[in-house]
Amino acid sequence: MSKNARGISETVIRRMPVYHRYLKELIDTGIERVSSKELSQITGFSASQIRQDLNNFGGFGQQGYGYNTKALKEQVDKILGIDRSYKSIVIGAGRLGQAIARYNGFRDSGFNVTSLFDIKDDIEDISGIKVRNMKDLEKYIKDEKVDVAIITVPKESLEDVANRVIDAGVKGIWNFAPYDLKGPQGVIVENIRLNDSLLTLSYFMKEIGWPIIY
Repeated sequence: MSKNARGISETVIRRMPVYHRYLKELIDTGIERVSSKELSQITGFSASQIRQDLNNFGGFGQQGYGYNTKALKEQVDKILGIDRSYKSIVIGAGRLGQAIARYNGFRDSGFNVTSLFDIKDDIEDISGIKVRNMKDLEKYIKDEKVDVAIITVPKESLEDVANRVIDAGVKGIWNFAPYDLKGPQGVIVENIRLNDSLLTLSYFMKEIGWPIIY
């Protein structure tokens, strides 16, 4: 189990987006206060686990009161680094790249897609976002000070594209290509394995006895 520089495990870090999501839902429904027990019922994590997770970063709750939902979400946002915005680009303007560019949820989390890039020249703007040719990639990254590259290219193109964006100054890569990418020191890579999630679904369906074989 890997840990960050503060000694906090990756498992804890990966629970923080869950807290972020459910706190947002609570706030949207007008709930101002929540206990660790209530958060446990919503998230599926134990109340003690929730308290322990949050105590890694300083606590934030009051005994007998619980947590103020808005204040806790603000702290979770700071922990996740989404109390600021990240200028982002999508590389690969196929169906997946276009779907990512259209999804407003990323913008709501601070990831603003400002451009798409593709090897083709004849792709129309996607939801008002310009699709540029790959030849303009490095210049755009440097001129616009792009933080994050979202890569949706085929496996055989991944290494070249990754090297180009890293050399141009990108510090975060969200990789959807079907190959695990490793970045150099100072560059964070998150590999998204869509097929792994589907295979996990298949396993749990098997465990409940589906499909039924006659």
